[in-house]
Amino acid sequence: MSLWTLVLLTIAGCYAFKLAGYLVPERLLGRPVVRRVVELMPVALLAALVVVEAVADGHHWHFDGPRLAGFAVGAFATWRRAPFVVIIAAAAATAAVLRLVT
Repeated sequence: MSLWTLVLLTIAGCYAFKLAGYLVPERLLGRPVVRRVVELMPVALLAALVVVEAVADGHHWHFDGPRLAGFAVGAFATWRRAPFVVIIAAAAATAAVLRLVT
């Protein structure tokens, strides 16, 4: 199977998955538990992606000190509700300084 076939199948699968979301009956989405899960799902997926990027390097676990320190500073700034630009700048500066020093 060629790479382009896989890309096209992935595109079709993603479109079908999105279309399936529109076909869910409104009475099902009106339930408070289902609504809460649907609202929090993107947050959980984004958090999982961020954590994987923080501790993985390709196909292997890679616990890099400066990267983890930048992640911790970014998490702290997020917890303190800092603006997004400040979060990114603080995390990047922390990682950069630690890489410079070590």
